[in-house]
Amino acid sequence: MPIFGPFTGSGKTMVAKAMPSILPPLSRDEALQVTRIYSAVGQVPKGQSLLTRRPVRSPHHTASPAALIGGGTIPRPGEVSLAHLGVLFLDELPEFPRQVLDTLRQPLEDGNVTIARAHSSIRFPARFMLLAAMNPTPKGDMPVDEVSHRQMQRYLDRLSGPLIDRIDIHVEVPKVPYKQLTGERAGTDSATMRKQVFAARKRQSDRNGGTLKPNSTLTGRELDEHAPLDDASKEMLRQAMDSLNLSARAYDKIRRVARTIADLETADAIAPQHVAEAIQYRLLDRGL
Repeated sequence: MPIFGPFTGSGKTMVAKAMPSILPPLSRDEALQVTRIYSAVGQVPKGQSLLTRRPVRSPHHTASPAALIGGGTIPRPGEVSLAHLGVLFLDELPEFPRQVLDTLRQPLEDGNVTIARAHSSIRFPARFMLLAAMNPTPKGDMPVDEVSHRQMQRYLDRLSGPLIDRIDIHVEVPKVPYKQLTGERAGTDSATMRKQVFAARKRQSDRNGGTLKPNSTLTGRELDEHAPLDDASKEMLRQAMDSLNLSARAYDKIRRVARTIADLETADAIAPQHVAEAIQYRLLDRGL
């Protein structure tokens, strides 16, 4: 669940939109879950009985809390449920009203959303990958003086600390140099990255006796079992906790990300370099 920044036109939106192309297809059980949700709102395409592609939702920043979370006199699923087992992409994140963004806290934590009414309450599934893009200022550039630094802080203050704390990865996308724009540079294509993702998920499945349990859903006790840290990694994480004033939630998120990095490298054990990389992804804890 990354946040990208900090220059406009640096490719944040392009990277976020390319993310679904490296995700594995839905299993049959997952396809049934997604199809049930879309059937409830009448959005299953005509002539198609089963949705087999992971959903990707991109609500505009003018969306209301009910549109994002769900609601109505007769409760209907919102964007977070329509993105279940898929991707929810929020472009220009600070432009969303803070009260709307704070409604994401429960589904990000629990994987579902509960809508209560006087006569009843209903729970919708909402386990999605949150992708968000943002700039440090409304103008889309980095501050250069004290005035613009204050503007940046006011802009970033639109995001609450508890919401930022629930986001696993914060990634900075730097400005693209002219030479890279005009020259040819080979990169990793989506097909290659998809194979790496498939291999990492298989390692996760093998660790759980053939049942896929993504690293993002591991509890603290399961992390102790499947993602133990050696003494050097523990000391590195302790120093990061003290210097960055990280929360207990961020502590577990770093361990989950480090376990995933190790899986992508086909490493059986988490090494200090995996922990160091995971700590670097807590950009907004350090400040831009």
